[in-house]
Amino acid sequence: MTDQSEDDGSRVESFLSDNCPPMGIYETLYAFRDAFGSFMGTEGTHPWSQGFPLTTPLENFGGPPLPDSVDVSWEDRFYPKAWGHPELRDAIADFYNSRYGSTITPENVMVFAGGRPGIYTVMAFLKEHVRVRIGGIEWPAYLDILTQTDTEYETVPFTKENGFHPSNSEYFERTGVSEGTSLMPVISNPQNPSGQTRSGEELRELIGMAEQPGNGILLDEAYEMFHSPSVSGIEFVQDLDNSNVFLSGACTKGLQSPGIRIGWIISSKVNIETMSNYSSFGMGGVSHPSQHYAVKLLKPERVKQAREAVEQHYNWQRERYGRAFEQMGLGVYTGNGGFYHWLELPEGMTSAELNRRLFKRGAAILCASDCDMDRPHSKDPSYQTPYPRFFRFSFGPLLPETFDSDIQLFNEVLEEYKRDVAHSAGE
Repeated sequence: MTDQSEDDGSRVESFLSDNCPPMGIYETLYAFRDAFGSFMGTEGTHPWSQGFPLTTPLENFGGPPLPDSVDVSWEDRFYPKAWGHPELRDAIADFYNSRYGSTITPENVMVFAGGRPGIYTVMAFLKEHVRVRIGGIEWPAYLDILTQTDTEYETVPFTKENGFHPSNSEYFERTGVSEGTSLMPVISNPQNPSGQTRSGEELRELIGMAEQPGNGILLDEAYEMFHSPSVSGIEFVQDLDNSNVFLSGACTKGLQSPGIRIGWIISSKVNIETMSNYSSFGMGGVSHPSQHYAVKLLKPERVKQAREAVEQHYNWQRERYGRAFEQMGLGVYTGNGGFYHWLELPEGMTSAELNRRLFKRGAAILCASDCDMDRPHSKDPSYQTPYPRFFRFSFGPLLPETFDSDIQLFNEVLEEYKRDVAHSAGE
């Protein structure tokens, strides 16, 4: 075999697309590794940029134990069913029906290997006349998913003026929309990164709009349990089987098990059939042991206990971190859901520079630029985000006892940065 690089210095062209950068969070992780010398999550690091919950029981608030094993039989070594294990589909349907008074059946449930494969699949199979509406600030992976699936989309403004909480009607505004175009908002609720949450009558109105002819919605409910009370659009769906409502859920956040990679989409039987047909050739189903673990997590009494503990623990964390950030002089624009704080630095400062300084101390936040749905997917360095002073701080994986040291470290870096800015301005 001839080594072409030895002959003329050339390189064989890859057959794969070169337009596949990593999600913004991973760029932060790689930059952190390069600056600090080890990966985020190793001893001595502070994962304030990370979007995962504690994976240990929330004992201080009566949280239930997490399963430590599952039984695997000879049947589990067969291929899994394309749409999901019957026991898990039953458990998921009961999860919603018992809490929200819905009447979904297992045939309304499609199981995926985590939440994002489900979201990706919905976007990949949208018809050409469907246009997505998405907030100007949202979960970073949405931009990658929309771009890689060639989905037509436009953004809805998220600003300080609207409290990073645009009205429901803005997602369904039809001015300038050609006849025959259907609208499909993609909304995380509670929202990542801001924690803004649509609940009660506002959520009822949103779902009502989504069920109107020519409309639909993909409501990403990964943070469903992180709100008082827990919140799901399924509570207000009138006719799921005659709509294009898609609800995304997972074991990742409230059930504290991101590593088992179990998620699902709730939708009409027709839409579930399309996704299961895709799974038959494109995914092949999901690991049986992981699905069995999810069934254990979804035991009715356990879920009830988990909901209460998650709500209490993360409300407490949100409130005390929020007070501390306000005392530091940061702008706090956080809603009442999720496990992030959405924060603004004072004039003259940027989240990118703050992060560079935090890297040196073993910590990192997520810059708002990574959540900016108008940024170029190619990560064009010349693009200027309209949110240079905003960032997301995650308290999801933080133990209660690290609060004082977290705040001390963050405040030390912030105050040093403020002094340097003031000194530069004085010069």
